[in-house]
Amino acid sequence: MLSFITWILLLLSCNLLTYSASALRETTIRYKPLPSLREQARIRDHWLKERISRIPSLLNKHGVDAWLMSQREHAEDTIWWSIKNATDYDAHRRTVLLFHTNESALEGYPNPIKWVDNTGQVWPELLRVLEDFNPRRIAINVDRNIAFAGGLHVGEYDTTAQALGPEWMHRMVNVPLLGIEYVTTKLETQLKYYRDMQDIVWLMMEEGFSRHTINPGVTTTEDLGWWYREKMLTLNLTTWNHPRISVLTEESFPGWSGTDDIIQEGDLLHIDWGITAMGMNTDTQHMAYVLRDGETDAPDSLKQGLKKANRMQDIHLDIMRAGMTGNEVLENCLAQMKIEGIEGQIYSHPIGDWGHDAGAVIGFTNLPEHVPILGELAILPDTYYSIELYAYHFVPERNETIRFRIEENAYWDKETER
Repeated sequence: MLSFITWILLLLSCNLLTYSASALRETTIRYKPLPSLREQARIRDHWLKERISRIPSLLNKHGVDAWLMSQREHAEDTIWWSIKNATDYDAHRRTVLLFHTNESALEGYPNPIKWVDNTGQVWPELLRVLEDFNPRRIAINVDRNIAFAGGLHVGEYDTTAQALGPEWMHRMVNVPLLGIEYVTTKLETQLKYYRDMQDIVWLMMEEGFSRHTINPGVTTTEDLGWWYREKMLTLNLTTWNHPRISVLTEESFPGWSGTDDIIQEGDLLHIDWGITAMGMNTDTQHMAYVLRDGETDAPDSLKQGLKKANRMQDIHLDIMRAGMTGNEVLENCLAQMKIEGIEGQIYSHPIGDWGHDAGAVIGFTNLPEHVPILGELAILPDTYYSIELYAYHFVPERNETIRFRIEENAYWDKETER
């Protein structure tokens, strides 16, 4: 019997982080380390083997017989980063890959069939394989609008066309959903480690927004960003975007660059960042309040603003369903926000192999109501999403309306019934 499927937040931003130079109790942050780099590579290669084993069924699902990729060192196809071994980095020389349905003449062949060559010998060998296999439709990554389906460099396309000739090039087709589904689909065994990564993110924010790290009147937001970078190195982590920390003002939105402000008591801080490990990425935004002398908690007005943003998270997760387009989710969320009197914006995205992963997006900061192309894609099951949004709330102590900007990562749960 099929059960209903829902989205579950890995963690929920239900409280403002508060920081006081004098009142915060001494704490020791105990991080749960990820496996050693060697063990991570072993696990990642096991995942890769399972993911690649699913490609023949994806080819059949999307109506193609083969999937051809050609790339050179430093000019890789976007998909390369999701099909390479953990210890590979750039492609070698010219690397040509032919994924196939493992049928007829190619049954039992390696999948993919792989050539690494800088002499041109790859092309007659590829032609021989194509003639034996005789695929009718061959997917190549030439989409003009979707990065994960458009990674074949123009030079490689021209070289391939010249080598294979018009007979075979007429069989080449653009099938963007093939690359999207391969990249964005997650394995059940990845979730444990993704949860562990998110735990590390939360602990790093607890330590970063603490008296151990911040000295009001001295420490700058730029200092704090570099503290995060150095801390990641001690934990065998890296990042896909520099930690962007701002003293939150209207001028600091959207915060893509952070600021270089001296942190003072009474400041409202904002961080937007993610970590990279085990071939996966996180993306998180939190807010923190620097307590003034004599304060023991953040003002109620700030808590109320965050509560609105948390309610938007709930609305978002309640509405999301596989099969809905990103724009449908966005439209329904905005309608429910209007009913509840919440003003704000949603701009959520898939996450996983990339910080901004393949799949349907749900709003952009500059496209708040409808996103062409990427918003018209359907949300797929077995994926992760960054639930990214803000709620407007008037803060009387500051006599201004503030965007309460938060972001958490969510996963698709097959077991949850509604």
